[in-house]
Amino acid sequence: MEFRRLARVLVSTLVLACASAAAPAREGPLPLPVRQALQAAGLPEDALAAAALPLAHADAAWTWRATQPMQPGSAMKLVTSIVALDRLGPNQRGFTELRSAAPLAGGVLQGDLVLRGGADPELGIAEFWALLLELRQQGITAIEGDLVLDRTLYRPARFDVGLPPFDDAPEFPYNVIPDALNLAGSLLSLELRAEADAVRATAVPPLDGLRLDATVMTLTEGRCADWSDGWLPAQARRDGATTTIVLAGRFPRGCTVRARLQLIDRDELAARLFATLWRGLGGTWAGNVRADAAPADSRVLARRLARPWGEVLRPLNKVSDNALTRLLYLNLGVPAMAVQPQATTAELAAREVRAWLVEHGIDPAGVVMDNGSGLSRSERIAPLQLAQMIRAAWHGRHAPELLMSLPVAGFDGTMRNRLKDSPAAGWARLKTGTLRNVVALAGVLHDDRGRPWAVAVMINHDDASRGRPVLDALVDAMARDGVHLRPAAQIGPQGDGP
Repeated sequence: MEFRRLARVLVSTLVLACASAAAPAREGPLPLPVRQALQAAGLPEDALAAAALPLAHADAAWTWRATQPMQPGSAMKLVTSIVALDRLGPNQRGFTELRSAAPLAGGVLQGDLVLRGGADPELGIAEFWALLLELRQQGITAIEGDLVLDRTLYRPARFDVGLPPFDDAPEFPYNVIPDALNLAGSLLSLELRAEADAVRATAVPPLDGLRLDATVMTLTEGRCADWSDGWLPAQARRDGATTTIVLAGRFPRGCTVRARLQLIDRDELAARLFATLWRGLGGTWAGNVRADAAPADSRVLARRLARPWGEVLRPLNKVSDNALTRLLYLNLGVPAMAVQPQATTAELAAREVRAWLVEHGIDPAGVVMDNGSGLSRSERIAPLQLAQMIRAAWHGRHAPELLMSLPVAGFDGTMRNRLKDSPAAGWARLKTGTLRNVVALAGVLHDDRGRPWAVAVMINHDDASRGRPVLDALVDAMARDGVHLRPAAQIGPQGDGP
C-alpha cells in the first residue's frame, strides 16, 4: 500500500511538473472589461484574486494576486469533490440499516430496533418507508423496545449540538449540519397554502403528534417564489405527547408552497416519522427514541444502499448542496478514526485534504478546512492552490466524474442564467461560490482556440455581492480573447504616417 502511494505521488509530481514547466506564470494585467466591471461595482482591484493554468498545452499561466488565501464560498466544494473522488473513489456508497439483537417470536421483536446511519445521502421518507416495509414482509408486526438511532459512524455523532447558527435563517436547508443518519435531511416537509384570509400549514405526510399553527402569519402581496423573504423564526411548544410548531411572518396571497425546513429536533423527527410510517404499514410500537450505538451482537434486518457518490456529485455541485458536501467531507476522515481515537472526524478529514495536497506537489500553506462545503467564515484557499487542484484532477483518473458534476455556463445548475451570450456558454464548467462577503467561480473553461484552462477567481469584500459581473467579465474575456488577452487590433492610421 505504501509503495503504491509513493508511486502515485511520484507520478503526480512528474505530471504536474511537466504541465507547469512550459512557461513561467504571468501576473496580470487585468483585461479592460474586468477593470470596467470593478469600477461599475465600486470594488477595488485588490478585492479580486485569480489564476488560470493551462491543462493540455504549453502556455504560461495567468495570475492576479493568485497566492492570496481567500474565502471561496461554495467553490470549496471542488476541494471536497476532488479529494473524495481520488481517496474514496466514485463507487463508494452510503447505507442505512435496521438492526436488532432482540429475539423475534410470533411476529414480535422483543427488544430494541436500531436505525443505523451510514452516511446515506438520499434517505428520504420514501426510502425509510421501504426499509420498514422489509420488516413487515419478514412477518414483524410489533416492536416492544425503543427505536435506537445509531449515528456513530462520525465522531462526534452530532456536530450540530452546541454549535451557534451560521446566520439568522437556521431553519432553511442550506444550514443543516448533517449526521451519519441524515434521515429526511433532518428537515420537516410541509405545505403552506394561502386561503381567503389566513395561511394553512400541513406536514407532508401528516405526522402523529405534530401540529402546525400558522394563525399568526399574515398575508401580503408578492411573488410566490419570494415566499421565504417574509419568514420569521418558528417556535416549537410541547404539551405532553404533542408538539405544536407556531409559524410566523408574512406569506404572499394566492400561493401554495412546498418546503422542507429544520423545525424540530432530528431525534423527534425520526421518532414521529417512524411512528407514523410503521403504523401505516400495520405495525405497532409503544417505545421511546434514544441515540446510542448498535449492540455488537446485533444482526441486520433490512439494509439499503445509496447511489454511488460519483453519481451524487451531480446534484451536490450542480445545485451546491451544503449538507451533501458535509457528509462527503466527513467520509474522508472515517478511515482514520480507529487509529486516531482522540481526533474528530472533521479534523481527520482536514488532515486527509492536506496530505492530498502535499502528495500532489501543492503547497498547503494557508489552506483552512472547516466543513468542506464553503458555508464557513473560516475556510480559506488561494486561487492558485484551487486551480492547481483542478489541474491535478484533470490529469487524474476520475476527471470525467468531476467535470460531469459541475454547472455548465448558461445551461444548468447555479450557472444556468450566467454567461448566456458568451463563448463560454455550453463549454465552461464552473462551480460558483457565494457568501455575504464572497463571490467566486472555479472550474474549467476553453479559450478562443479551444484550449482548456483550470481557473479559480474570487472576490472578498464587504460589497462582494456586486462582484458577479466582474467574475463573468473575466471568464468571458478569457473565452473570447484568450487567457493572455491579446489586445484587439487598432483601427485607422497609426504613428506619424498618413
